[in-house]
Amino acid sequence: MITSNSPDRRRPRRWLAAGMTRKQIGRTRAVRLSPARIGRWSARRPWLALTIWVAFVVGCVAAGAATGTSLLSSGSVGQSARGYDVMTQQGLPGPSREYAFVHSGALVSTDPAFMAAVRDVQRRVTALGLQASATTSADRHSVLVSVSSGQSAGPATGNALLAAQARIQALAAAPGAHPGVTIAETGDSSANNAQNQVVNGNLHRVELLAIPVTLVVLVLAFGSLVAALVPLLLGVTAVVAGLGLLGPISHQFPVQDSAKTVIMLIGLAVGVDYALFYVARSRQERQAGATARQALETTSRTSGRTVVISGCTVALAMTGMFVPGLKVLNGIAAGTIAVIACAVAGSVTVLPAVLTLLGPRIDAGRITLPRRLRASGGGFWPALTGRVLRRPAAAAALATGLLLALAYPALSLHMAQPSAVALTAPDDQTLQTLAAVQRAFPGTGEPAFVVIQAPAAARGALTREFARLQALAASDRIAYPPFQLASNAGHTAAELSLPLTGDGANQASRQAIQTLRRTLVPETVGHVPGARTYVTGATAADVDFTSQVRGGLTYAIALVLVLAFCLLLVTFRSVIVPLTAVALNLLSVAAAYGVLVLVFQHTWAQPVLRFRSDGTITAWLPLFLFVVLFGLSMDYHVFILSRVREAVTGGEPTRQAIARSISRTAGVITAAALVMVCVFSLFGTLASLDIKQAGVGLAAAVLIDATVIRGVLLPATMALLGERNWYLPRWLSWLPRVGLEDQAAPEPAVAAGPVPRDRLAEPTPLG
Repeated sequence: MITSNSPDRRRPRRWLAAGMTRKQIGRTRAVRLSPARIGRWSARRPWLALTIWVAFVVGCVAAGAATGTSLLSSGSVGQSARGYDVMTQQGLPGPSREYAFVHSGALVSTDPAFMAAVRDVQRRVTALGLQASATTSADRHSVLVSVSSGQSAGPATGNALLAAQARIQALAAAPGAHPGVTIAETGDSSANNAQNQVVNGNLHRVELLAIPVTLVVLVLAFGSLVAALVPLLLGVTAVVAGLGLLGPISHQFPVQDSAKTVIMLIGLAVGVDYALFYVARSRQERQAGATARQALETTSRTSGRTVVISGCTVALAMTGMFVPGLKVLNGIAAGTIAVIACAVAGSVTVLPAVLTLLGPRIDAGRITLPRRLRASGGGFWPALTGRVLRRPAAAAALATGLLLALAYPALSLHMAQPSAVALTAPDDQTLQTLAAVQRAFPGTGEPAFVVIQAPAAARGALTREFARLQALAASDRIAYPPFQLASNAGHTAAELSLPLTGDGANQASRQAIQTLRRTLVPETVGHVPGARTYVTGATAADVDFTSQVRGGLTYAIALVLVLAFCLLLVTFRSVIVPLTAVALNLLSVAAAYGVLVLVFQHTWAQPVLRFRSDGTITAWLPLFLFVVLFGLSMDYHVFILSRVREAVTGGEPTRQAIARSISRTAGVITAAALVMVCVFSLFGTLASLDIKQAGVGLAAAVLIDATVIRGVLLPATMALLGERNWYLPRWLSWLPRVGLEDQAAPEPAVAAGPVPRDRLAEPTPLG
């Protein structure tokens, strides 16, 4: 209970005596939950703070275990999603196609050895009660044995097909069974399983490598094992808590299983960065002669607030993924925001407690390495900054020219969803066999499904119109027989499978979908009274997904830019700072887009990164990269600008403040960037083309941002603008001072007399 003579009761009167207004007193009270106050509380009660953090992490994990994670079954949108829904509701699962591919470069299908191999495959399939039909390719060097049950799909049929796959694979693996002839097994189910195995195996490998790689970089940065472990442990626990929260969140925003790895690695990189900023600032303060308590006070007041602002910026950037309304991106955005929130909360609460308990032992486990990176910065960046500040116009022109040259190829960026073969390992046998089958037998291409709902009385008209549709599709060469027609028990829904021209992911296949939707379907089954038609399938889903991404991309970018501008405007109380920040980050993202196009839409990097170019960038990637890169770039921007603002508020000229701040933050920025580059580069080693593209794009952008942008272009533009960096029009003076630090809040001494009103209005350090 608070008594009448307690400090909280006395403060308002003493503040009024010092010349503070009621409004200013309200602002002073409002900062009680600021990072500085939270940090002080944590430092005074370190064991309690640690206990609360551990309890929070355990609670998040328990919540995730209790609710489970809701996985996204399909990311389809638009007409393709509605078509899939009808297929599921009406029991029209689509054909499950499995094949035995018999091929010989020397023999033809009529040669006895070749015929013996085909008969062997057919015998093994029919022994399982399945049907086997053989088709010969145009050059007679290949025979395709199609495996089917002759009945609707079900558990028994699925088991029989699995048994057939196993027998064909055993025959293919038997050396010398049929000399001169190769036998391989593939199909829809086999390719899907192979793709899942490759993707899941790759992601698991990245998860295992991410932590040791991060630890190595941090040891190089700090030269101390304990100092390196602190950011890593905070990042790991923040990720664990965030993934626990993903359970209940996923029931509102379902996620793909692979998306959890992406969320984990982004969360780990961000969490480690925030802890790195905090620990590095604390060490710098102690090395400058401050006591442990003073170092923590300064760090909580400066880096603590910077972490909060940076986290808010990244979270706001992630909201851009919600704009197109794509379930795949919604889940990633929600999960990433949860992990970032945990990383920020851990940084401002548990880090002061850990640093208090460790004290000087934070430097324990010193490791002497040649030319190690130091969190306090080396000689390269200060020397570079000095040269940039001597000739800022030339440096800005040179850096801008380089970034524009890198960004230029982005003008030819082409979005699409890669095929299953391009999407995964180029040397996977099942997927390579599928590609060979599709080349030799056009009728095995990726199918489009024309789904119809109509009254049972329209059955006769539908049959006639389906026949017309098949004839037109074949004559226009947008699809190849055999076509398969199926209907539900009540004949109120039907599905026509049309194997498309092309590989299912190229322009020919996508154009075939447009022809079906705009011309052939409306002219045939679309005429039937009461019929509702949908064209769906993997290619149709690609067309719809890409179209929705394109439609939402501009709005998503605009939303992120406006939110980031407003946050930085309020934080730094300057119009110029957010304008330059937005411009520099757009340059960084554009350069990353250009690198993506140079690497993945051309063939020169194929042998280096082990992929097969299909001339496109994965459809979801440009939007994903923009929001992630914009948020991460703002992290570094806020960190550096906070130090510059702190120095300027302390009385230094802007140019001197830039040189001093970059010199003191260069090592931290370099270490933080190296963590992200190394973690994201792990994605670039994966077989999955879309994840590989994301890894290369993220790593390239962070590298460009931490070197060209932060090392050259930022100091050059700030030097050119000088004091104009802090320009705020008078009509915006009403903006709240969310950037005010706690050092403005302590009660002023009464003996000093009234505090001048203009001093109360001065901005205080943000560092």
